[in-house]
Amino acid sequence: MELGHHFAVFFGALVQLVSSPANLVILLGSSFLGIIFGALPGLTATLGVALLTTLTYGMPVETALLALLAMYVGAIYGGSYPAILINIPGTAAAAATAMDGYPLAQRGEGGKALGLTTTASFIGTCIGVLFLVAVAPLIAELALQFTSFEFCLLAVFGIVISGTLTSKDLVYKGWIAGLLGLALACIGRDRLQFYPRYTFDIPALDGGIEVVPVLIGAFGIPQILRVLASGERLGRPGPVGRVLPQVGTVVRNLKHIVRSSFIGVGIGSVPGVGEDIAGWVSYATAKNTSKHPETFGTGEPAGIVSSETANNACIGGALIPLLTLGIPGSPPAAMLLGALMLHGVNPGPMITFERPGFIVSVVAIMFLASAAMWVNGILLARQVVKILRVPPPLFLPVVGVLCALGSYSLGLNIFNLYLMVLVGLAAYVLGQMEYPISPLVIGVILGPMADENLRRALMVSNGSLEPFVTRPVAAILLTVIVLTIIGQVPAYRRLRRRIFGALWRRLGRAPG
Repeated sequence: MELGHHFAVFFGALVQLVSSPANLVILLGSSFLGIIFGALPGLTATLGVALLTTLTYGMPVETALLALLAMYVGAIYGGSYPAILINIPGTAAAAATAMDGYPLAQRGEGGKALGLTTTASFIGTCIGVLFLVAVAPLIAELALQFTSFEFCLLAVFGIVISGTLTSKDLVYKGWIAGLLGLALACIGRDRLQFYPRYTFDIPALDGGIEVVPVLIGAFGIPQILRVLASGERLGRPGPVGRVLPQVGTVVRNLKHIVRSSFIGVGIGSVPGVGEDIAGWVSYATAKNTSKHPETFGTGEPAGIVSSETANNACIGGALIPLLTLGIPGSPPAAMLLGALMLHGVNPGPMITFERPGFIVSVVAIMFLASAAMWVNGILLARQVVKILRVPPPLFLPVVGVLCALGSYSLGLNIFNLYLMVLVGLAAYVLGQMEYPISPLVIGVILGPMADENLRRALMVSNGSLEPFVTRPVAAILLTVIVLTIIGQVPAYRRLRRRIFGALWRRLGRAPG
């Protein structure tokens, strides 16, 4: 009965969206812009969603999501163009695609590679959103167990796990970045007693830190500075050839598509990981399970299909913790969370109660976004490739202007420009020291949730911390947070290796 209701909501949302010509124009246009953002090295899906968010202000929620998700899906897919044709991944998510895509293009089969990635990306995205429908109701069942204690720990868990999984070398750097974001989120008047905190008598800080300028500054400004500083110029793409994939080729790679979809959804559902890791894990799995692993890196279609399918399936996986827990599964999903909050939607365990049918509507939008991506990818591949010839010093200053306009347009507040520049410069410096930026952004987004619920929980318990360990769900969350932190302590890791090493040696000496 519930499944039939979901289907009814799905088709109802689908018909409502496609019945409007304006929605179709927004869908195809946003998808095309997303492909452009993905194809141009230096631009990212996160930056594309960030810039488009400000343009959707004032739109209905469904229309805004249609534009933002089409941009998201298109940008993740678009990174495969330069990866295949000129061996320069447009986004980090397409890095694994270049391993076999570029050798295939050198053999004059670039169109075949693009057609495979387009179809595999479409299938991967659809499988990812099917998992969203299947898993979301299970998580919603736990929503009734959540109070202020659990919401506070959930926000802390999102910051901790993001810092843990995104750090390149020392995990402490990720935690420090998350704490910096949490500190920024505490600026302004608190929501319960309206007391000013860290405002330094600056009226512009009374309302707190706006999320959108922080996101644009954190992801846009450092990327512009890095590309302009490197002076990297793009190569000239070769002939594309046939783009529409043959049915037989897709069928032969169907097992790779299905397996990579599962990998992408699984990795995407882990907060803070992202599409680039999904692509590499899926590529490595395809190579390790192949009967001829030596063909990978020489133009193996299975390598292209595996990485691109996982990248786009990761989008559906990233939406699972975003919509059901309020924790972004990837940097673009973090920007999407800010956009949802801007439109008055608060993702989290209560979303199925506050907005029944919302998740199914998102699934319908994702299906349309993936279909638009396939249509644009097949029809416009040869035209999009021409944009790769534009030198980065020409288009990145334009992006900088768009960043400034996007930040200022939110409330027409000049202070947001200063905030964007300061955060951008700080993020650039942190990035040079290999501090991950995603935990900082997630800290800004989840900070108000952690702060408000901690204060409310202490008010309810008269200052007692006991409910954090006596309530079952809170105790589980607290245990996971503590184990995550302890698991990264060098002394504990050495002790664990020593214990497991001793057990392994003892088992090795045991009689057969």
